[in-house]
Amino acid sequence: MSGPFIHQSQKQTQSLTIAPQLQNSLKILQAASFDLRTTILTELQRNPLLEELPIDSVSVEAESELIQDDTDSREQELEFDSDDFSVLEKMSDDYSNYEASERSISGSDQATQERRDHFLNSLTQNESLQQHLIDQVSLTDCDDSLKEILILIIGSLDENGYLKESTSNLALQFNLPFHLFPEALEILKAFDPVGIGAKDLQECLLIQLSKKGKEDTLAYSIIDKAYPLLLRRRIQEIAKHLKTSDEAVQLALEEIALYDPSPGKRFSPDSNTVIEPDINIYLDEDKWKIELNNEYIPKLRISQKYKDLLAQGSLSKKEKEYLIENMRSGKFLINSIEQRQNTLKNISEKIIHFQPDFFVKKNPKLSPLTMQAIAEVVGVHETTISRAIANKFVKTHHGVFPLKHFFNTGYKSDTGENIANRSIKEKIEKIIQKEDSKKPISDQAIVNLLKEEGIKIARRTVAKYREQQGILATHLRRRFD
Repeated sequence: MSGPFIHQSQKQTQSLTIAPQLQNSLKILQAASFDLRTTILTELQRNPLLEELPIDSVSVEAESELIQDDTDSREQELEFDSDDFSVLEKMSDDYSNYEASERSISGSDQATQERRDHFLNSLTQNESLQQHLIDQVSLTDCDDSLKEILILIIGSLDENGYLKESTSNLALQFNLPFHLFPEALEILKAFDPVGIGAKDLQECLLIQLSKKGKEDTLAYSIIDKAYPLLLRRRIQEIAKHLKTSDEAVQLALEEIALYDPSPGKRFSPDSNTVIEPDINIYLDEDKWKIELNNEYIPKLRISQKYKDLLAQGSLSKKEKEYLIENMRSGKFLINSIEQRQNTLKNISEKIIHFQPDFFVKKNPKLSPLTMQAIAEVVGVHETTISRAIANKFVKTHHGVFPLKHFFNTGYKSDTGENIANRSIKEKIEKIIQKEDSKKPISDQAIVNLLKEEGIKIARRTVAKYREQQGILATHLRRRFD
């Protein structure tokens, strides 16, 4: 008789495991300035051997060199034997108190703290959509049962503020009286922002027009009675269907465009991002200079007091092992920060070399550039470049750009000139900006114009680049004045 059984076997496999220290190094390399600062401050709290220097004091690079030989020699002297950590804990507490008193009277540390407080205070905490609506529920004059259902509906809204789920399904899901859900939903639709709780874009726009008392307008009729034609921007068909002129429909569409299609998006959690450039590239006496942003990255060193304690040889084995482990961890952190800054500087130098037209010319122009090309000249792996440029921004005389902005593939023109994809997209955008709105230019016509400039790309490529820039198709751009 056969049936389920347990079978034990051995299998040999190979896998790649990244050491914890290497993981931390990659994390530091990939982190943006503010995230790196958070990581460093967390390590400062954890590691008693690390101490922070004032902003204008010794550089990370100099400090790293300063401790290298000193700590290596002292680590070789250690021999130990004990399980008692009480001395070490008291020593750490004493030094923390001493450090606090030192900082309280340090003018330069105070200035440093003020600069950092200013940076932190610039991060305003925006109110979430859910919290904004829940606050209005508390002010609503209705039964507690309705308020409970309002909270549940609010939690079911998508990021646009739409309620995609039907009220009947919500009633079944939460096992609550069905007849209360439509009433609660009508209350929600009266909340701010206007249009919240709609099932789709059509209803959202109708709610906004209704709130302004425009139920009898052509704009309302177009959304209510000719919505499929509106989506395809069939102006002439809309005019015929509603028995009005093309010009009147065009004016109504311009009015509709003023309303918010996604009332919940203004509360998006990603709208609160602070951009702090990691690199500043500027021209100084006809020479490009690269300045790394170290202002918000705490400068570290290994505490001299703890190094002296290790050198005295009066600590137990466990105490010395603990100090050595934290000393190595601290040195690794300092070296990783230094390596991050050096990598960013090297990448920036090569970007200037490979993208001279962007920095030299008045109108910035990019050439094709891959991460592999930079990796080969810098002498690192392509994935290292990818991690290094992630979440990083560079300040130039043309503005602030993500480092990824300078990396893109491209085409070669008939003259042999390399042209970046981004430059082609900009050309397409400029061509469309100059078009006659009554007779918008087709994708094939754009292909022909680019061909005259020696750029040969397919019509489908033009369509793809146009869509990536949020530009409508030809028939949707046509206007009737």
